[in-house]
Amino acid sequence: MRVGTSMQATGASGATKKKMTGYVGFSNYPNQEHRRSIKRGFSFTLMVAGESGLGKSTLINTLFESKVYPGKDDNAAAAAAAALGVVVGSEGAKTVEITSVSAEIVENNVKLRLSVVDTPGFGDSINNDQAWKPILENIESRFDAYLAQENRVNRSKIVDNRVNALLYFIKPTGHGLRAIDIEFMKNLHNKVNLIPVVAKADTMTPREVEQFKGKILADINFHGIQIFKPVSDQFDDPETIADNKAIAGKIPFAVVGSERLVERSDGTRVRGRQYPWGIIEVENEAHNDFVSLRQMLLRTHMEELRDATDVSLYETYRTQKLLALGHVQDNTVFREFNPRQQLEEEERVHAAKMQKLEAEMAAVFKQKVQEKEGKLRQSEDELYSRHKDMKGVLERQRGELEDKKRRLGISDAGMPVPAVGVQQHDGAQPAVQSKDKKKNRFF
Repeated sequence: MRVGTSMQATGASGATKKKMTGYVGFSNYPNQEHRRSIKRGFSFTLMVAGESGLGKSTLINTLFESKVYPGKDDNAAAAAAAALGVVVGSEGAKTVEITSVSAEIVENNVKLRLSVVDTPGFGDSINNDQAWKPILENIESRFDAYLAQENRVNRSKIVDNRVNALLYFIKPTGHGLRAIDIEFMKNLHNKVNLIPVVAKADTMTPREVEQFKGKILADINFHGIQIFKPVSDQFDDPETIADNKAIAGKIPFAVVGSERLVERSDGTRVRGRQYPWGIIEVENEAHNDFVSLRQMLLRTHMEELRDATDVSLYETYRTQKLLALGHVQDNTVFREFNPRQQLEEEERVHAAKMQKLEAEMAAVFKQKVQEKEGKLRQSEDELYSRHKDMKGVLERQRGELEDKKRRLGISDAGMPVPAVGVQQHDGAQPAVQSKDKKKNRFF
């Protein structure tokens, strides 16, 4: 079969988009992925946190409509869970104990390996300042275990037990978030997909529930806490966009859980709670938000929760962990390049390097010239000073000689200087007088 193509605009990535004029077959890839997923099955790890007595185990069993999480005192349920392959194990012996329950659930030939991580003891102590720390350490230890498996030589069997979603149960006080709730969410919101849940919503009226939700959202926005919300993109149809908007409007989910079936007035049996004034139906959207929570968690956004854990939360933690260990990535290794552009870039780098060397050499030459000029100036000053000193010495010596000559009576011509008061005449009379003076010296 011959297939033609039509050229379209070039995308931001540089690749030319082309529109096929005939059927090729790669559009069938999602069906192939579907068959592969059916064979392999799925894994999902769900963590629940909150004070004891808020119905965490009941809600989990209600979500999956099976005895996924047996009660501590329910021996029959525990035995049945063991027969179904449920594994219960303790992962810590701290003030807040971390327990894990694993089960394999099959629905329409689709296998789900479900792991539920519970946190009994959270918020039950008198001092709950560090109650969130064991839970954070457990989440990070799962990241570390996955990172260690990625770094192995043989990665054919990687077990993924990273927490994909965390249901945080908020006590229905009607007064907004408490200090322990805020502290917990602030320390864990960047490590896990956080989903706030108002527990035991049947203890409040619908108006009180709405007011309580508004206070919780106000506290979450004020403290900059990030919670998981369904988002829509360009590939979603109008119905999906409307569903996502409706689900996002229900957050935080006010839920009611029940493992029992009660009979309504028309004789039908529904999952709910019986009260003297009526029945609270778990799967009635007019009574609580259980259906919306299950819709988002299991039916429409399970893969988005897994992707957000793998692509965003885990990658952020992995990057910070490797940087802390001193690993630095050279991004140029993975960059696509054009040989001509690379050559031009190398020439520019070489020219810049040569220019830098020339500037450095010119600076060194200038410095050397300045140093030489300074030395010559210093030598000139020293010679001038020596000349000045020698000239001064000579002047002093000349003055001393002049003084000595005056004292000895010697003129500049070398003749004695005549005495004061002696008159000189023509002829030899001065010589006779000098002889008379010599004669008179002896008398």
